[in-house]
Amino acid sequence: MESHYQTEAEIESVVQGLESCTTGKDDFPHRKHLAVAVWYLRNSSVEQAVEKMRCSLLRFLDHHGLGREIYKEELTRAWINLVHEELERLDSNLSLVTLTNTVIERLGDLDAVFQRYPDNLALRPERK
Repeated sequence: MESHYQTEAEIESVVQGLESCTTGKDDFPHRKHLAVAVWYLRNSSVEQAVEKMRCSLLRFLDHHGLGREIYKEELTRAWINLVHEELERLDSNLSLVTLTNTVIERLGDLDAVFQRYPDNLALRPERK
């Protein structure tokens, strides 16, 4: 398994970068979304994690002038649920680093959510 993160401090830095909008608009790829999701789920309920992710992403979008229409509530909920399901399969005594790296390995493909919810067209990106 590839080791994306070595320390909890690295993961915390990703979370803080998102929440404080110090992360550049082009420096928040999918694996960082997953790291934040693991952090939020490790420290709160599923519903609280969705709320934290929503607030953080909307603040990030506003800060970088990206437009709130990019944010998709149903997609955020689907990803948080998928990460939660993965965490439930893992030993809760594993370190945050191990949990995060495992989730990234298992869900690092952006299509994972569409494979899990194939009939939910609301999750699909809009065609241009």
